[in-house]
Amino acid sequence: SFSGQLLFTRPSLFSLLGQSISARKTTVVFSSSRSLAIRATMKIDSADFHSLFTPDFQILRGLFEKKGYELRIAGGAVRDLLMEKKPADIDLATSATPKMMIDLFNAEQIRMLHTNGELHGTVTCRIGENNYEITTLRIDEVCDGRRAKVSFTTDWELDANRRDLTVNSLFLDLNGEVVDYTGGIEDCKNKRVAFVGDAARRIQEDYLRILRYFRFFGRISPEGAKHEEETIKAIVNHKGGIAQVSPERIWVEMKRVVIGRMAPAVVKVMLHECGLAILLGLPEGSLSHMDRFETVYKRGMEMEKKHNGVKLESMTMVAALCTTKNEIEEFHKKTKLSNLERDLGEFIVDRRKEAEITVEQGGASQLTYWRRLFALEYGPTMKEKVRSDGDRVRDRVVQLAITVGAPDEVISDLLSSSHPPPFPIDGRILMEAGVPAGPQMHSVKNYLFHLWVQSDFSLSKEQLLTHTQDPDIPPPPVKVNAGKRKREKSSGDK
Repeated sequence: SFSGQLLFTRPSLFSLLGQSISARKTTVVFSSSRSLAIRATMKIDSADFHSLFTPDFQILRGLFEKKGYELRIAGGAVRDLLMEKKPADIDLATSATPKMMIDLFNAEQIRMLHTNGELHGTVTCRIGENNYEITTLRIDEVCDGRRAKVSFTTDWELDANRRDLTVNSLFLDLNGEVVDYTGGIEDCKNKRVAFVGDAARRIQEDYLRILRYFRFFGRISPEGAKHEEETIKAIVNHKGGIAQVSPERIWVEMKRVVIGRMAPAVVKVMLHECGLAILLGLPEGSLSHMDRFETVYKRGMEMEKKHNGVKLESMTMVAALCTTKNEIEEFHKKTKLSNLERDLGEFIVDRRKEAEITVEQGGASQLTYWRRLFALEYGPTMKEKVRSDGDRVRDRVVQLAITVGAPDEVISDLLSSSHPPPFPIDGRILMEAGVPAGPQMHSVKNYLFHLWVQSDFSLSKEQLLTHTQDPDIPPPPVKVNAGKRKREKSSGDK
């Protein structure tokens, strides 16, 4: 039986991670009661690190130091600093229990948010204009692949070993020292994405980690990097567990994957090597549309750079893998899309073929097609009654234009206005012209609107009013009275 520490320096990290980060030491702990564990530490002293210490954060730091509670930056922020990126936000970990934090904040009259998070170890406080989410070190006692029952600990290594990926398991103390129990420092240096410890075990703890793996692979790995064979094997063997994951969580990860860095290569592996299509709600034949997916992705990235205000939407990429509205609906059942996202997907698959034909034909008629389509989607609106969601309607047409590779001039033209020309007819004008109110007026108005759009918005009010009695006006829809539905008795009725 032997227990002790062997310290040795890691100078190679200094040259690889830049002068703002200095190598410190690696500690190998030998113990008769636990397996061999490597603990690497290194110093960060960059401008991005120091920028995190705002006056509000310094107040929080002081409170924890006053009580003797350990407080460290955790996970993604540490990873970003090591990869010389400024963190968008920070997550904090502490040795203090939720009750200790709540007592501390109450004593200092600091507002807390979402205190129900304390069941999982997280307390969110607000200092000044900033919210700080602080989580107690945890151990997963029971995992069912979807959620975990946790207990609290003061052991930083145990908390690190319960995390998903090595690059996300790092801690950074407030003096700038990175503490690594899993090899995350080395993996950040090599841009390697790997599960902490045994991949199969990490996946079985939470099957969403399959999608998180692919998201971070696309974000971190070098161009052309290959997936490690054991990782893909673990994903394939346990992919069925995705069925246990809630739809909302699946879509949160998927929407990042499909528009993320290296999305075509990442999605191809997900569909081809791992066979995840059906489990993610995608059509069985999704793989056959990967060429279109890659073309739309490249076009979207190009348009984002060329045109201010253009952003490739996640649902545009999903639609590239679908051919029918029914397939969009099936994807919705699996991911619980918002109405806007579902409408965008259905709009693209419904209009894609005719838009592709228009682009193939080329010529001056292209601008005419896109202007008319925008107007038809926007609907008949007079100048003083411009729609508040005009930008959203226009952006939906822009996403279709990206999908089919419409020329730059089309994108620029669509972006030039959030609404089409004002329609010169409204209900009051139709009433004065003798059109009866109700369904008949609605049919006449829609008919005149389509005439106006087909004239490229050139017909005047007077010209349009000469068509209010045209025989081609469709009759108003017949209202079907289904009768009042009888409420069924429930077991709660007396």
